[in-house]
Amino acid sequence: MKINLYCVGKIKERAITLLISEYMKRLQGYAEVNIIEVPDEKIPNNASLLEEEKVKQVEGMRILKLISSSDYVITFDLAGKEMDSISFATYMSEAFERGKSTINFIIGGSLGLSPEIKKRANSSLSFSRLTFPHQLMRVFVLEQIYRAFRINNHEPYHK
Repeated sequence: MKINLYCVGKIKERAITLLISEYMKRLQGYAEVNIIEVPDEKIPNNASLLEEEKVKQVEGMRILKLISSSDYVITFDLAGKEMDSISFATYMSEAFERGKSTINFIIGGSLGLSPEIKKRANSSLSFSRLTFPHQLMRVFVLEQIYRAFRINNHEPYHK
């Protein structure tokens, strides 16, 4: 099993990088997990909607260049499907059982995902209707992936 987490931008906050490292370490026994970062595009001050769309498009193209047409892709988006942790664990398990040896998760930049990325996705999930910083989303996604493996392996994990 392999999981790729495609992310826009680098993490600069030490506290967040420590949390990411902790979950990456915990996941080692379950799957090969990779974080692939693409550069974020500079957002002009007082950017127009058109300029914001251009930024999302450039960031999206950077990710799309790294994904093959046969890859299974899951995005995180406010409009995506919400599920609880048990449902997410089942969802991941079923994806692997259907022969998907790799699951690719995509976390967009601070402006979100481009329409091209949304169109390419096999599935779209939402953590909440709330908006979270994209840097923290890495921690949330890794924690939920770890929780899903614990659930699927009938191992204890706090609720």
